[in-house]
Amino acid sequence: MRAERKRKKKKVLLTIVTIIGLLVLSSGGYVYYLWHKAASTVASIQEDLKKSDKRDTDIDLGKKDPISVLIMGVDERKNDKGRADTMIYMTVNPKTNTTEMVSIPRDTYTKISGKGTMDKINHSYAFGGTQMAADTVEDLLDVPVDYFVKVNMESFKDTVDTLGGITVNSTFAFNYDGHSFGTGNISLNGEEALAYTRMRKEDPRGDFGRQQRQRQVIEGIISKGANISSVTKFGDMFKVIENNMKTNMSFDDMWTVMTDYKNARSKVTQHELKGTGTRINNIYYYKLDEASLASVKKELKESLK
Repeated sequence: MRAERKRKKKKVLLTIVTIIGLLVLSSGGYVYYLWHKAASTVASIQEDLKKSDKRDTDIDLGKKDPISVLIMGVDERKNDKGRADTMIYMTVNPKTNTTEMVSIPRDTYTKISGKGTMDKINHSYAFGGTQMAADTVEDLLDVPVDYFVKVNMESFKDTVDTLGGITVNSTFAFNYDGHSFGTGNISLNGEEALAYTRMRKEDPRGDFGRQQRQRQVIEGIISKGANISSVTKFGDMFKVIENNMKTNMSFDDMWTVMTDYKNARSKVTQHELKGTGTRINNIYYYKLDEASLASVKKELKESLK
């Protein structure tokens, strides 16, 4: 009897070990799948950007050099290259654990680099794509653009739906494009998120309010995306990224920034480019206040040291 019980115990122990082994193997396969798929996805969305003339030496992520990133939301549609209606320039300094962020109003009146004419800054993308947009931002702010992330604004809808919806904190109630939005924490599906980010004319803060709502949706996507646990959802997200995003960051760059620069998110300072609306040849432009621009330039340059 004792020998039989011993054999049963061994059999149970072997079964448990086998199950644990299978779980470890399946987990390893899952991690490998995600790693491989993420690497291949990043490789498929690569777009070149020349080294900034405002950098004397190459940045070294291994030494935790401060970096800059230009985030562009492009309203690209079929047979229309679109304009960069959202431009957010940010610096990330892992030595001081700080992030500086400034939204550039889409109607900002400035010189378009490489074209030599004065126009709205969001037209720079329509004229010369990512490179001209980055060059124009560099000349406006007098700082380098090391990396860029370009997102098709239409992808907000697909991304939010893939995640099963997101939550944002609406500061006032409004209606737009057939959708009604209340105040406080509200849940949005894809169509609603897109409408939430597009409304501008009814916002008391105009384009600045619109930019704030765009940041809310981006933050909501990041927050919800961080909790993805389904392989199916990961696969769907990879498809959305492949179809709607471009960047010059390599997979290794992304991994280093995510691991070694993450604490810089602990202190985020948002700057505002103040100015006034004006009309030139009956076209609306936003003319920046020189003192405000100079102050923001100084802060950004300091953050990259």
